Amino acid sequence: MQGSLVAGRYRLGESIGSGGMGRVWRAHDEVLHRSVAIKELTAALYVSDSERTTLLARTRAEARAAARINHSAVVTVHDVLEHDGRPWIVMELVEGRSLADAVKEQERVEPREAARIGLWVLRALRAAHAAGVLHRDVKPGNVLLGRDGRVLLTDFGIAQIDGDAAITRTGEVVGSVDYLAPERVRGHDPGPASDLWALGATLYTAVEGMSPFRRTSPLTTMQAVVEEEADPLQHAGPLAPVIGALLRKDPATRPDAATAEQMLAEAAEGRRPRAAQEYVPTQAVNAHVPPPRQAGPHPGAPAAPAYGAPVPPRGSGSTAVQAPYGAPAVGRRRSRGRTIALVVALAAIIGGGAAVVLQQQHDRGGTTASPTGTADPGKTPGVSDTGGPTEDSLPEGWVRRSDPFGFTVVLPGEDWERVLFDEETRQVDYTPDGGEHFLRIAADDAPDFDDPFDHLSDLDQQIGGRLVDYQRIDLKRLTYRDREAARLEYSWTALPKDTEFPGPRRAVDQMYLTRDGVEYALYMSGPAEDWETTRQQFETILRGWREP
Repeated sequence: MQGSLVAGRYRLGESIGSGGMGRVWRAHDEVLHRSVAIKELTAALYVSDSERTTLLARTRAEARAAARINHSAVVTVHDVLEHDGRPWIVMELVEGRSLADAVKEQERVEPREAARIGLWVLRALRAAHAAGVLHRDVKPGNVLLGRDGRVLLTDFGIAQIDGDAAITRTGEVVGSVDYLAPERVRGHDPGPASDLWALGATLYTAVEGMSPFRRTSPLTTMQAVVEEEADPLQHAGPLAPVIGALLRKDPATRPDAATAEQMLAEAAEGRRPRAAQEYVPTQAVNAHVPPPRQAGPHPGAPAAPAYGAPVPPRGSGSTAVQAPYGAPAVGRRRSRGRTIALVVALAAIIGGGAAVVLQQQHDRGGTTASPTGTADPGKTPGVSDTGGPTEDSLPEGWVRRSDPFGFTVVLPGEDWERVLFDEETRQVDYTPDGGEHFLRIAADDAPDFDDPFDHLSDLDQQIGGRLVDYQRIDLKRLTYRDREAARLEYSWTALPKDTEFPGPRRAVDQMYLTRDGVEYALYMSGPAEDWETTRQQFETILRGWREP
């Protein structure tokens, strides 16, 4: 692409940024003889026609949103054009780096400088809100620090404009999970206060060198946003009470933009803001995560309970471990953290709650497509960082899915539907036929066992005495992705009273611990009569599995 002429006018130079949605190029405007940044929507090349329509609408909305805001702290949009069947946005080129890059290089930003940066971002937000635009994705990667000292807010790709029709799917929460306000996690409509929360989280990241609520996965991060307070600030100086005020859980108790601007101005001068005192200490308000919404059976599935008997109630002090489809429940003492049904589940189909579309990778790596002069290189599209198959090398008919819990998984076909079994314990199923064949993926960041083999041995003993005709076929240690792992394979006979799919069944469960101590279990089950096909599918799924 480098050297190409776009729209007969813009000569592309080097790529200066990339992310999940697009790539930003340095370019030369051959008509006005100036340098510009051009955002290319690369995501439109790899999605379905319906998704491409949504992406195109979002890109046009981004340009329209930014164009409505007349402020020196907002990156200027020069033009929107069509090229290769996709929209491209021509923007002001900012020579410098993002706040995210600054934190990565310096570890932290000095409090008075962070306050100055926050002051300009807040002014940009006030201008946007006055124009009827909510940014909805304020984060360090979208704050640009020019070499000339300017601070600019960019990337209005998921902005919401008053009066515009919605271009997100029902139930979809859009944004970067680290910086979502609690009310947005709960599914409420965002307002200006939601952007101010994100500014508070951004400033926390700037002065502390880490985001305030990041945990081991997108789900646990969202739970922390709603339930927990950020760790006490250690390096914020006079900015500390301002950040605390912006991070109040209840949007009605956060300072308004005018008050926040005054507090930031005082902090930028090295003074402790007087007005911030009334917001300290931050209190959690209605700090609970709502349960997953119940939904009707997904297409083709029988009415719930779909796969077997209802999930047993949880007793005080212990949690029932769900058994395999069609098996009795097994009681179990919990030593740490939440109980997770690793291999097993009784099953009513529970419809998923709000889907989470992460504009940034939640965890490690990834860059933001922004019009800065420098950027870290992104991952090469289609290349697996785990040695697994890429989209180009998948068996015919197979597809790769990005799950809202952050992982990606390869599946035998488009007809494999996602079923959220338990949002709290991050258990999700994929099935093509309502549960006769299914893949279950589960994660536990506080596992009961330090050794996957010991865990599977324990489960083997528990279910062995309860499943009809239970036979352990294999239980062994192994290595998976250079980590200690274990695999349990077994068979049993499912009874008509317990399941819609009675008869001889087989299952395999592979479990391993990540370097961060998260325990993953990938479990697959199907009728014994076609088990060889299911087993081969499982091996392909393991090769293509990618952690968050």
